[in-house]
Amino acid sequence: MAHYSILDLVPITLGSDAACALERSKQLAIKAESWGYQRYWVAEHHNMPGIASSATAVVIGHLASATQTIRVGSGGIMLPNHAPLMVAEQFGTLATLYPNRIDLGIGRAPGTDGVTMQALRRNRAGSVEDFPRDVMELQHYLKPVQPGQRVSATPGAGTEVPIWILGSSLFGAQLAAALGMPFAFASHFAPSQLTAAIQTYREQFKPSDTLKAPYVMLGFNLCAADTDAHAHFLRSSSLQSFVNLRRGAPGPMPAPIDGYEASLSVAERQMVEAIGQCSAVGTLDTVQAQIGDFIAQTGADELMLVSSIFDPEQRLKSYELGAVAMQNLAQANTPRRAMGELISCHLPVLLSNGEGRIDSPAFCACRGASTVRYGMRNGKTQRRVSACASFMS
Repeated sequence: MAHYSILDLVPITLGSDAACALERSKQLAIKAESWGYQRYWVAEHHNMPGIASSATAVVIGHLASATQTIRVGSGGIMLPNHAPLMVAEQFGTLATLYPNRIDLGIGRAPGTDGVTMQALRRNRAGSVEDFPRDVMELQHYLKPVQPGQRVSATPGAGTEVPIWILGSSLFGAQLAAALGMPFAFASHFAPSQLTAAIQTYREQFKPSDTLKAPYVMLGFNLCAADTDAHAHFLRSSSLQSFVNLRRGAPGPMPAPIDGYEASLSVAERQMVEAIGQCSAVGTLDTVQAQIGDFIAQTGADELMLVSSIFDPEQRLKSYELGAVAMQNLAQANTPRRAMGELISCHLPVLLSNGEGRIDSPAFCACRGASTVRYGMRNGKTQRRVSACASFMS
């Protein structure tokens, strides 16, 4: 079953500021670690009033210092904005401070508009077409220093920080395959070439010293809540941000509003419907089914969940429900085994709120004669161990 991770844009909501956004992301990372998320990535964007992760490596250090085990990284660093040596030094420093916990996802987009791109690169000649060369140079700096090597990254050399290729087109898929690197596709906002990119990457993949088989991580939007209607209401904030960006008017994340999609033009509704193909919106049951279908269709090795919600408490709840959904799917797809091993229980399990009302279905997984049940009660994740009748069948 697919691993599950978080991509956080460190959103600045309307009426708040960057300090608040960074603190909220730190609290989310702490919670994500306890909910079983594999990794927590932040993205490089510049001149964006609604995103506080422009100094991406600094934010990664902030999050890594607040957590213990979860992997923290970039989703991604836009390599054309930087000299590979400086990226190697930054992430080599992070890897030295937080061993075996740092990821380096890299992309070739500027992560901003044309004017800001010139401001970022005003003292550096180059082109995004240099990207493959820059990737290999970055790999070189993160490997052990070789005899006669005149330039090295300190810290950085020998840390061999895992590098991922990020992309939203076939270019990234082809490059990741040629270099034998893991591939992360931005299907959460650019799904049009998703199927072709996955197929291209898997068919053209060449094993490398760092990766023997293709590994695909897919971006996936998540908005989970107590009811389907409330989830769709909360989602309107991220849709407003998405449409505003396409209109050339980015800003802080706006509060949710009713009936937002009805106000859009035909072309804008089509854009929203497109990203809906890689989204799960609704209750635990609803998003679990949608996530399961997406994984079945794509064969994703890992999902990078993106839950952009205005209310910080609702955002936490959405990610918690996402974790429960992924755990339930993993248990439901685990084959039955001998005593002492994890097996799936085929009996439906329901959790009551103590008043005879069922809040939501849950799934159970057996370990020997014991059952671990996951579900939601009174809005909180419940994990309960008890005897399982199916063990005796």
